[in-house]
Amino acid sequence: MLLLMVGNLIIIPVGITFFKDEHTPPWIVFNVVSDTFFLMDLVLNFRTGIVKEDNTEIILDPQQIKIKYLRSWFVVDFISSIPVDYIFLIVETRIDSDFYKTARALRIVRFTKILSLLRLLRLSRLIRYIHQWEEIFHMTYDLASAMVRIVNLIGMMLLLCHWDGCLQFLVPMLQDFPADCWVSKNKMVNDTWGQQYSYALFKAMSHMLCIGYGMYPPVGMTDVWLTILSMIVGATCYAMFVGHATALIQSLDSSRRQYQEKVSQDDVFLTAVLS
Repeated sequence: MLLLMVGNLIIIPVGITFFKDEHTPPWIVFNVVSDTFFLMDLVLNFRTGIVKEDNTEIILDPQQIKIKYLRSWFVVDFISSIPVDYIFLIVETRIDSDFYKTARALRIVRFTKILSLLRLLRLSRLIRYIHQWEEIFHMTYDLASAMVRIVNLIGMMLLLCHWDGCLQFLVPMLQDFPADCWVSKNKMVNDTWGQQYSYALFKAMSHMLCIGYGMYPPVGMTDVWLTILSMIVGATCYAMFVGHATALIQSLDSSRRQYQEKVSQDDVFLTAVLS
């Protein structure tokens, strides 16, 4: 289940952004299998015990589990599990059988791509699973816990870079690649998806690391706001990484620091007694 979650969070943005035909058999099979597993997980959450906040008891009463789940993560899990894009596409096809031949078709395809992004809400499940594992193994904030937190943070930063790279290409694509966008300037509209993704990722990481604007600085308002968003996300990730790294360094010397504090307390006590 964990691998399926990670696969969804990586593959879905790439499929939506860089592949024009998302209704090929492999893509449909992948989405159907993923949606089926996540719907099963949604049902199982109504029968899964919940640990109380004080970790003293596990709630096993189905009624209490249902109420607590409905009030917490049910809406997010439900939205991320339902194939809204396919449902919308099927309904539109039956309403207008000739819609592929009209200008309306392009708008519908774009809208289904946006609806497909709702599947990225599955990130909340991944975060909850990781948090549950930390609780199961009773991980306190020692060296091992700090290392796990930093690994999780690095993984999250890489995932955000991946998403940002896809977003840098998705927005111009939804706008039919205007002449002032970076894709048109680099003449990459008809390049392979690997080349497009590589340049988009380079552009996103340049923004997030605040080392440049990629191949060209932003020109239109859309590019400007995308750049601002990337910089904000990058600065936030950098601040979080520095905070966790500082905590890790402090935890490396925790035993020696405690020993020195005990020695200092003993010195103060002996000085007071002898004087």
